[in-house]
Amino acid sequence: MALHGFLQRNPQGLADTQGLGQTLRALVDAGLDQLPRPGSGQTLLRFSELAQVAGHDLSLCKLFEGHTDALAIMAELDSPAPPAGSTWGMWAAEPPTARVQVRREGSQWLLHGRKAWCSGAAVVSHGLLTAWDEQARQQLVAVSMDQPGVQVTGEGWQAVGMGACASVEVRFENAVALAVGEPGDYLQRPGFWQGGVGIAACWYGAAQRLAEALREHCDRRAEPHALAHLGAVDMALFAAATVLRSAARQIDEQPQANAQLLARRTRAVIEAAANEVIHHVGRAMGAGPYCQDRHFAQLIADLPVYLRQSHAERDLAALGEHLSSAAGGTWQL
Repeated sequence: MALHGFLQRNPQGLADTQGLGQTLRALVDAGLDQLPRPGSGQTLLRFSELAQVAGHDLSLCKLFEGHTDALAIMAELDSPAPPAGSTWGMWAAEPPTARVQVRREGSQWLLHGRKAWCSGAAVVSHGLLTAWDEQARQQLVAVSMDQPGVQVTGEGWQAVGMGACASVEVRFENAVALAVGEPGDYLQRPGFWQGGVGIAACWYGAAQRLAEALREHCDRRAEPHALAHLGAVDMALFAAATVLRSAARQIDEQPQANAQLLARRTRAVIEAAANEVIHHVGRAMGAGPYCQDRHFAQLIADLPVYLRQSHAERDLAALGEHLSSAAGGTWQL
C-alpha cells in the first residue's frame, strides 16, 4: 500500500532522466526499495511491487528494477551493505564491442574499458557491473559513479520508447571498484534466473495497465468488437498471472534450485501475453488513446522496447533445446 500511495502522488510519464533519478532517490529515502528477496517466502510480493511500478512508468521501472536487483545480488553474495541512500544501476550486458577489464593493484580493483546499456548511469550514485579479470574470468564489481575515472557518455542510446531511462555507454579509466563475490558468482548464483522472472513481472505490470484502459473503455461504451478484444486480453493476462504466481511459489519452495527452465518458460509466456495485449488494445480502442492519453501513449511506446530484453527466437530455441532431451510427459496434467 505504501508503494501504491507513493506512485499516486508522483506524476505518470516522468519527463526526463533527471526526473527519474529524483523519483528513484525518493523511493529509496522512503524505504520503498526494500523488496523481499527472491526465494524469501514473499517472492510474489516482490513481483507485484515491480509490476506496480511498471504500470506507472516503465522507464522508472527500468531503474527501480535494476536498483532492487543490485541490492538482492549484493545480499546474496554477502557484499558489504551499500551506503545509506545510495541508488544503483545493474549493468551486465556483454556485447563484444564493449567490455570492461578489471585488475588488482595492491588492495584496490581498477576498471578500464567501456560498458554498454547502462540504464540510468547519469543519475545513480553507484553501478554494479560485470567485468573481466586478467584470467578472462567474469567478476562482478561495485563502483561509485562520482570519481574521476568514470565518464558517463551520451552514446549508445537513441531510443524513443524507454528514452528517459538513458541506457548509455560508460567509460572507465582506472576507476576504483570493489569486487562482489568471486569470479563466476554472478551467473552461477540461484538469484540469476530468479531475477529474470522479475523482469517478466515488469512486462506483465505494463500490459496489465494497458488492459485496464481497455476495460474502462468497454465499461463506458459496450461495443461488441471491443468486448471481444477485452475477452482475448483477459485470456492472455489470466494465463500470464497464473504462470507468474506459480513461478513465485516454486522459487519460494526451492530457493536454491536452478531456475533456468522456470525463468525461460515464464518469460516466454509473459512476453507472448504482453504482445497479445498490445495487439488487442490497439485494435479495440483506435487512435484516440495513442494520441490523447499521455500515460497510455507512453506505456504502449515503451513496452515493446522493454520486451526486447527477451532475445525472442534465440530464447525460444534455448528453451526448446532444454526440453528436447527431457523425459516424456513434461506437459501431462
